[in-house]
Amino acid sequence: MLHPRIKEVTERVIERSQNTRHAYLDRIEKAKKQTRVRAGLGCGNIAHVMAACSSDDKARLKADEQPNLAIINSYNDMLSAHVPYKEYPDLIKQIAQKFDATAQVAGGVPAMCDGVTQGRDGMELSLFSRDVIAMSTAVALSHDVFDGVFCLGVCDKIVPGLLIGALSFGHLPVYFLPAGPMQSGIPNKEKARVRQKFAQGLVSREELLEAESASYHSAGTCTFYGTANSNQMLMEIMGLHLPGSSFINPYTELRDGLTGNAVERMLQQLIDGKDANCLADVVSEKTVINGLVGLLATGGSTNHAIHLVAMAKAAGVQITWKDMADLSEVVPLLARIYPNGSADVNHFQAAGGMGFLMRELRDAGYLHNDVKTIVGEGLDAYTQEPVLATDSNLIMTDSNGPSKVKWVPVPEKSLDEEVLRPVNNPFSKQGGLQLLTGNLGKAVIKVSAVQEQHRVVSAPAKVFSSQGALQEAFANGELNQDFIAVIKEQGPKAKGMPELHKLTPVMATLQDQGFKVAIVTDGRMSGASGKVPAAIHLAPEAVEGGLIAKIQDGDLVTLDAPAGVLKVHVSDDELANREAQLTQPEMTYGTGRELFNGFRNIVSSADLGASAFGLEE
Repeated sequence: MLHPRIKEVTERVIERSQNTRHAYLDRIEKAKKQTRVRAGLGCGNIAHVMAACSSDDKARLKADEQPNLAIINSYNDMLSAHVPYKEYPDLIKQIAQKFDATAQVAGGVPAMCDGVTQGRDGMELSLFSRDVIAMSTAVALSHDVFDGVFCLGVCDKIVPGLLIGALSFGHLPVYFLPAGPMQSGIPNKEKARVRQKFAQGLVSREELLEAESASYHSAGTCTFYGTANSNQMLMEIMGLHLPGSSFINPYTELRDGLTGNAVERMLQQLIDGKDANCLADVVSEKTVINGLVGLLATGGSTNHAIHLVAMAKAAGVQITWKDMADLSEVVPLLARIYPNGSADVNHFQAAGGMGFLMRELRDAGYLHNDVKTIVGEGLDAYTQEPVLATDSNLIMTDSNGPSKVKWVPVPEKSLDEEVLRPVNNPFSKQGGLQLLTGNLGKAVIKVSAVQEQHRVVSAPAKVFSSQGALQEAFANGELNQDFIAVIKEQGPKAKGMPELHKLTPVMATLQDQGFKVAIVTDGRMSGASGKVPAAIHLAPEAVEGGLIAKIQDGDLVTLDAPAGVLKVHVSDDELANREAQLTQPEMTYGTGRELFNGFRNIVSSADLGASAFGLEE
């Protein structure tokens, strides 16, 4: 039976979304009723579509009898997670030809790396890139010549942007194809230790670079459980990946076999005219709730307190931080992957992976089973894991094709309960994210990575207007005390809401030295952050009149994660006096952010902040 809290939250999401979901589905139904799109093209239109195609593909497109598949690709050879996608289009086209079908790269989307832009001007463009990706996806699909879509993307804003854009064409079947994580490098704890030593001036830059390069060392997704791997978890638990495919390493026989299987499966569905669930049917209110549950049960990235709300909204589904907080009270934490623990996603996969996690959550009533996925109805298929087939009749006879894959039940028991646990023995009875409220507004904290003794901090404020200013204060020896770092003017309207991950080594060092420290900001932290308690995404932001702008050095601030409280202990009269003294800060931007300077005048925390965060009930 479904857990009562899951049922309660789902029902109110359905009720709240009634009008917007109906409007979305009505638009999708109208698109479904249209004749096959290419049938309406004029000769000049179709000539443009196939001008650069081979003679065989031109014949197929002229006949208009078999599917034409769109590929939306985020490939670039700078971003390790997306390097494997270089090979995917040729593989997809090769398999399409076996079905007498066609496939075309419909468009490319930008894929910036937050690991490169941390602490740099480019980070000011990071959050905005999601909406550029969404628009790019929609532009690519607007040609209306496709019968199915493959989205190739992994990292932070890329997957949310791809899904938001694809939902505008939700009448089509859409598969997300993962590239997989790189092989494990040095242990994450060792990487973090060297970072903190560097922040203290105890190791050289050469030693730091050696450690970083031993961690980020090859093609594939970074192996910690940040936003990129939270994306992969979400796509699988929401039924948009093939079962068990999220965390298979690139350039392996199984990885290629899964990609080939996905193409074959979509083409068979389209050609047979059945079981091809369109994207709008897969992404429903219940699917979104399943995504929230997965995020909480794994201690996923806080960035999805923004992204999942926006993805759901694109499907007409309205969720809020309150929904997330209410679910977090009952959803057990079943995984500990760095930064929540010491293991990486390869270890999680080996311990039982997504199939074990989803079986445990579903059987205990935390997941909706009455949902549609890209492989059919319900979640039974997602309680299995893929392996290479050894049956001779399942192996492709064409040596140029990928190996065939079959699915087998996941292990009954976790192979490592330090990484992945059953529902009856969770790491915590509550989920990994927590909503904080109080006179400062509303914020999110990732509690799964914070040890219990650090989850309540009440200390004087030290106020900064940039992470660089805090780093400078640390270097000058000014932070050897209990304090709460208040980093203001980092919100979406102020400067694009950059991640402030560079603060983690500094604050973690102070915490390890015995000081009680925490962070409060209207900016973001990286999906890899979490050791130090951090109230992030604070809304309203400083430049929108948020109370964070009135905090002064020495004010007592309390961050109480277990109680869900965030407040400054200053009287209302004193705050009113400070209001009269406030001046609008003179905002400075990096060269990248200046590209969006005109956009700054129309964006506000109501767009990328409060409503996008889902604060309204």
